[in-house]
Amino acid sequence: MQATPSLSLVHGIALSEEPGIGALTIPAYLREVVQRYGAREALVMHQHGGVERWSYDTLMAKSMEVAKALIASGVGKDSRVGILMTNRLEFLSMLFGTALAGGVAVALSTFSTTAELEYLVRASGVSVLAFDGRVLKKDFGAALAEIEPALLQARPGEIRSAKFPFLRHLLRLPSVTNPLSDEVIAGEVFEPWAAFLARGRDIPDAVVEARADLVKPSDAGGLFFSSGTTSLPKGILHAQRAFAIQWWRWPRVMSVKGAVRSWTGNGFFWSGNISMIVGVALSTGGAAVLQPYFEPDQALHLMEVEKVNFLSGRPHQWARLQECPGWATADLSSLHYVTNSELMKEHPTVNTDWRLPMSFGTSETMTINTSYSADTPAEQYAGSAGVPLPGNTLKIIDPDSGALRPRGERGEICIKGPTLMLGYLGKGAEDCFDEEGYYRTGDGGYVDAEGRLYWEGRLTEIIRTGGANVSPLEIDALLSSYPGVRRAQTVGVPDRLLGELVVSCVVPQDDARLEESTIRDFLKDKLASFKVPRRVLILRDEEVQVTGNGKVKLAELRALAAQRLAG
Repeated sequence: MQATPSLSLVHGIALSEEPGIGALTIPAYLREVVQRYGAREALVMHQHGGVERWSYDTLMAKSMEVAKALIASGVGKDSRVGILMTNRLEFLSMLFGTALAGGVAVALSTFSTTAELEYLVRASGVSVLAFDGRVLKKDFGAALAEIEPALLQARPGEIRSAKFPFLRHLLRLPSVTNPLSDEVIAGEVFEPWAAFLARGRDIPDAVVEARADLVKPSDAGGLFFSSGTTSLPKGILHAQRAFAIQWWRWPRVMSVKGAVRSWTGNGFFWSGNISMIVGVALSTGGAAVLQPYFEPDQALHLMEVEKVNFLSGRPHQWARLQECPGWATADLSSLHYVTNSELMKEHPTVNTDWRLPMSFGTSETMTINTSYSADTPAEQYAGSAGVPLPGNTLKIIDPDSGALRPRGERGEICIKGPTLMLGYLGKGAEDCFDEEGYYRTGDGGYVDAEGRLYWEGRLTEIIRTGGANVSPLEIDALLSSYPGVRRAQTVGVPDRLLGELVVSCVVPQDDARLEESTIRDFLKDKLASFKVPRRVLILRDEEVQVTGNGKVKLAELRALAAQRLAG
């Protein structure tokens, strides 16, 4: 790491010096892990009372099958292929198959409303859209027919829609959450998965291999959509190397040992989950245990029977696990690497001293861009979010003037490096990066003399009370460990004397009895006095509005808190 003395400009070591980094495209990454681990188990899926297990060789074979079908369907260099699925085996064969065919995978959220789905399909320009037949109560075929009734008069591959001018193929997969008989719309335009795969049977392996060989690290690899709280989602286009680097990098940053069996109940249509869960599993010769969506009883069962040792989830999900009837008797002794782990450590069979490394990252940088590894001594971390990861450069600027800030002074965090997005969909470079190529994150923080980053949250979310700055993140991290708390979010409520009041909004676990005074007493022992919330509001789960990816809608929560306090 190199640091500019006195100024907040820090360079990570060269990417070429990072240990453990392999091939830098999605197809080459797949080839490399398949060559290493071949017959080992790579993916596990429990569904409809049975279990399906894919080896690394099987994952390659299934991905080749998808690639051939996509080529036969007209997918070419940089064609966009939509994936509207829960966490299932075909999500990954579609992701890798799209890259093998030379296309760009577009991950779409299954939380999308009909209006959001119309925007995403149109904005992304997908020519092929593969979707789950039904996800819980959602029938995406019915939603697409509602958006564009003319689809039902089209034949497979012959879609001609002014609303979706690039769309040609709609592929419907058998549901893994509901039987297909529950689906409302069964138009001919919705191609069965088996028929789609059959289309590619005459494409030679050599054609796929030749296309994969032509994919370069700087080529587009995938498109994700942010889940905005106040505006339409932003399309974030990532290069091939962004996927590959993070897949290779996560095992080192997490300090995992041996073959890892990973799990998450959160969607692969979010970059953090597809990069972390795939990376820690496949880069180590382990396996990803797939669950279509978070359902606590099944999650607990999967952790136990599949001997999962890596969990990625949030405190409110662990709180729901504690409410399961089988919580106390489950054997979770295999667990070792658990993110946000305090509640999980309360289980009698969980015994681990592993800690999630504090890092800084964004969707625009395909997750982490600063960190130390998980086994770094606490005194070296010193409460920071680490230093720039290899290939990255970090600077702290004055948000108004853009001038570099001196070391130790707060400002806006800016980053550039090999996993930085290619850009926002529909935006020019000047709208995505500053004149030096940095992405301005909108997050606040500072850099110390050692080049360590201290992240303090969104600049718009910092609470300014009585002349002091308070980060909600620090308070919420403590509240998430308080017994009986399912969800916690601290906000600033306008106040005539202090500017803003620090107010924590807490949702209890089922049957938990929480008292404002005892929660404040708990926080007084751990926080500086000005950071202790003036009020703690106990809310019902349905009162806390969230986005599709589980982020709390802060504007709505602030308004609710202000209303409660005024009442």
